[in-house]
Amino acid sequence: MAYRHEIIEKNSVLLVVLTLITVAIGGLVEIVPLFTIESTIEKVDGMRPYSPLELAGRNIYLREGCYLCHSQQIRPLRDEVERYGHYSLAAESMYDHPFQWGSKRTGPDLARVGGKYSNEWHVEHLKDPRAVVPESVMPPYAFLAERPLKYADIADHLKALRVTGVPYSDAAVKDAVADVEAQATPDADTEALLKRYAKAKTGDFDGNPGQITEMDALVAYLQMLGTLVEFDKVQPGSLRQ
Repeated sequence: MAYRHEIIEKNSVLLVVLTLITVAIGGLVEIVPLFTIESTIEKVDGMRPYSPLELAGRNIYLREGCYLCHSQQIRPLRDEVERYGHYSLAAESMYDHPFQWGSKRTGPDLARVGGKYSNEWHVEHLKDPRAVVPESVMPPYAFLAERPLKYADIADHLKALRVTGVPYSDAAVKDAVADVEAQATPDADTEALLKRYAKAKTGDFDGNPGQITEMDALVAYLQMLGTLVEFDKVQPGSLRQ
C-alpha cells in the first residue's frame, strides 16, 4: 500500500488527476442534495415580506449607510443573547436582498430594536443622537424629518423583489402606494394592510401627521425589526441556522 502511494506522490500528473477527481466527488456530494430540497432555510411562523413603508425605510437605512455601524445578527453566544435577545434565525433574513448581518458594531446590534423604544425616542435619536445617548458618535439625521418620502414607484420595488423570490402578491403590488399611505396615516383604514403584513406598526411615526416623510419610513422599519417571530414559542435546537 505504501508503495502504491509513493507512485502517486512521484507522478505529478497522476496526483493532479486523482486530486481533481476527489475534489469533484466531494463537491457533488455537497451540491447535488441541494437540488432535491425547496430551500435551505427552515420557515418560521410569523415571517413575512416587508410592507411597502418598511421597505422604503430599509432603502433609506441602506442609503445612509446605517449598516456600516450597526449589525443585525445576534450570535448564539451567552453575552450577546443576554444583551440583545434571542439569537438571530436564518429565516429572519430570508426576504433581505441584501441581508444586513453586518461585520462591525460601532453602535449596538439592531436585530431586536423593534418595540424597544417609542417612535418619539427614535425620532429624537435620529435628529440628535447625543440628546438621548450622550456617548453616541452617530451623526444626526434630522433632515429625514424634512424630506418627503418619494414612494410613487414603490410598486416597482416590490416587483423587483418578487423576481428574487419574495412572495409579494399581485394585490400587494397593485396597492403598494395605498399601503404606504395607510400605514403612515393616523386613523386610516388599515384592514387590508394588516391582512397582508401582520403586526405592521401603523400611525404617525415622525410626529408630523400632515406629511409622510423619510423619517416615517425609517422609524417604521426600525420598529418592525425583531418583532415578527414569537421567540417564546421557538424551541432550542428545533431550528438550524
